[in-house]
Amino acid sequence: MTAPPSTGHQTSVLASVVGSSRPISWINTAYPFAAAYLMSGGGVTATFVVGTIYFLVPYNLLMYGINDVFDYESDMRNPRKGGVEGIVLDRGLHRVTLWSAVLSNLPFLAVLVWLALAWPTWAGGAEISPAACLVTLAVSIFAVVAYSAPGLRFKERPVLDSLTSSTHFVSPAVVGLVYAGSSFSAPVLFTLAAFFLWGVASQAFGAVQDIEADREAGIGSISTVFGASRTVLFAMGAYALSALLLVGAGWPGVLAAVVPVLYLANIAPYRRLADADCEQANAGWRRFLWLNIVSGFLVTQLLIWIALR
Repeated sequence: MTAPPSTGHQTSVLASVVGSSRPISWINTAYPFAAAYLMSGGGVTATFVVGTIYFLVPYNLLMYGINDVFDYESDMRNPRKGGVEGIVLDRGLHRVTLWSAVLSNLPFLAVLVWLALAWPTWAGGAEISPAACLVTLAVSIFAVVAYSAPGLRFKERPVLDSLTSSTHFVSPAVVGLVYAGSSFSAPVLFTLAAFFLWGVASQAFGAVQDIEADREAGIGSISTVFGASRTVLFAMGAYALSALLLVGAGWPGVLAAVVPVLYLANIAPYRRLADADCEQANAGWRRFLWLNIVSGFLVTQLLIWIALR
């Protein structure tokens, strides 16, 4: 008789699966949904709770779990993998990670679909569009899968990789807005556009540090095609345009324009970086991870002020 796996082994498997979801980044997708839903008058409802939990953990496990499985070859060559920036997922855990991602997503998606179809006036009494809810939710999930899954691999299509990655973070906010029955006013559209460009810039800069590892693994990306210096300049331009778009958000939303400027200043020192020195950009990326926390705090204070006005 085969002995059952030890508790230590089970813990190791669980830790690896959870680690593949990038816990440090959970807030980056849950926060946009929760903030957009609440600021649109949705209130603390079943939709708010289910959506926030979904975009906090299962969504990230689907996004990063798929990535870790199908990026295994490049991750093995990537010196920055193995910590908060992503684990090297043991090949023997690939199947359980994919199953965990799918099975953790299905219940939440089923409830969100049900909330859109069965409770069309659930969001604080506001009239919502079930079709809009389902379409935005579908786009969000498609972008997550398409980024890394074989046959699609949008992450290997220069520029499309940045656009798709940004969708990962902006789409939860859009889902929150439509589930709350929000009208897409000019300030809302300018804010979403600015957020999207912030995401494009962030993905592009994040790819710079992986140029050598990705090239060795035969993976194409915006950075492997444009090169380190031009990719950083592209990201700087996107951050700058993001700040300019926030002017259209009106007062006091325009105050958030300082946020993309902080990111621009963070990556500016790498604007002349040579491809061979791409790993030096990792220092900027580590600052980026902490800058997300600072920016989240600043945006939260701004949202609280707006709510109390």
